[in-house]
Amino acid sequence: MATLTTTQTSPSLLGGVVIIGGTIIGAGMFSLPVVMSGAWFFWSMAALIFTWFCMLHSGLMILEANLNYRIGSSFDTITKDLLGKGWNVVNGISIAFVLYILTYAYISASGSILHHTFAEMSLNVPARAAGFGFALLVAFVVWLSTKAVSRMTAIVLGAKVITFFLTFGSLLGHVQPATLFNVAESNASYAPYLLMTLPFCLASFGYHGNVPSLMKYYGKDPKTIVKCLVYGTLMALALYTIWLLATMGNIPRPEFIGIAEKGGNIDVLVQALSGVLNSRSLDLLLVVFSNFAVASSFLGVTLGLFDYLADLFGFDDSALGRFKTALLTFAPPVVGGLLFPNGFLYAIGYAGLAATIWAAIVPALLARASRKRFGSPKFRVWGGKPMIALILVFGVGNALVHILSSFNLLPVYQ
Repeated sequence: MATLTTTQTSPSLLGGVVIIGGTIIGAGMFSLPVVMSGAWFFWSMAALIFTWFCMLHSGLMILEANLNYRIGSSFDTITKDLLGKGWNVVNGISIAFVLYILTYAYISASGSILHHTFAEMSLNVPARAAGFGFALLVAFVVWLSTKAVSRMTAIVLGAKVITFFLTFGSLLGHVQPATLFNVAESNASYAPYLLMTLPFCLASFGYHGNVPSLMKYYGKDPKTIVKCLVYGTLMALALYTIWLLATMGNIPRPEFIGIAEKGGNIDVLVQALSGVLNSRSLDLLLVVFSNFAVASSFLGVTLGLFDYLADLFGFDDSALGRFKTALLTFAPPVVGGLLFPNGFLYAIGYAGLAATIWAAIVPALLARASRKRFGSPKFRVWGGKPMIALILVFGVGNALVHILSSFNLLPVYQ
């Protein structure tokens, strides 16, 4: 009976798929070709597919645990009840850290791409000033209301989708097989650079905070929610594949060394693509798409951080309360953006490190604790204990890889 009611009132499957896909796909995708240039296309695809598999199943584990609680129960509530206050604090800190570091990453990215955009119009606007101005604009929109963010996001997302298909339809037409297969380097090695790509892959499949939200949309209907997670993550994987084809099929592998040396920010990658393609119209499309990609990611992440901080500190929804929350949300990352304007790649990497906790380790522990307490009568992720162990190893392994990389203990393509 409950399932019948849910089916009648729930929105279409497409809505949930778009929520998951739209959450995953953002400006972080611009980091992938740069950090994956050492492993190159085929090894990078192996890393992406493995990460997709693990991140899909960690999301399904959150769903498994969530189904044993009332609709509307947050990630925070479930973690506290099943794993205790200690894990809940660790989980909360990791979520806040990821949101802050991504806000900083998008301030850095917005500064670089706006600097490039203004340069195309023969205007010299420093990246620091551009990033600061854009952050103030987004802060104003977020301060106004959630409704203002929703409307702005809808406009930006629509423009991003249109420019995405226009841009990548054109880019794929320029792909050179000799460049994609790296024919120029006969004795090139790829596998040694594979491990360092994993934290960036993990950061590129973050959607886990949306799983409780899908239960609000569809009720306790695991079949529909599972489809949303599978199709939404597959959509992201498909778009990342197109993006790698478009970049690695146009920019020769050795040129990525120079891109990484300049900080690997979005404007450097766009300039490299523009230089190879020598197409004014495609250059314009790339610049427009980059701006919309950064804007949509920026709005989504900062709204999430804004709501999280408002709830954490108990600020009300008045103009003054929202101003306090906005100040806490934007001041630290804006200062970071002014001091370190080219930290986009590093920030995405650190986001991957912190995300291992709430997107891999905690979901596996939740599934284990949920099965012990409830037996998971509504839905159970296949694979039993070995699957839980795989997700735990995946999470811990990603954290170790990032730590080793931070101390220069892993091979770097240079």
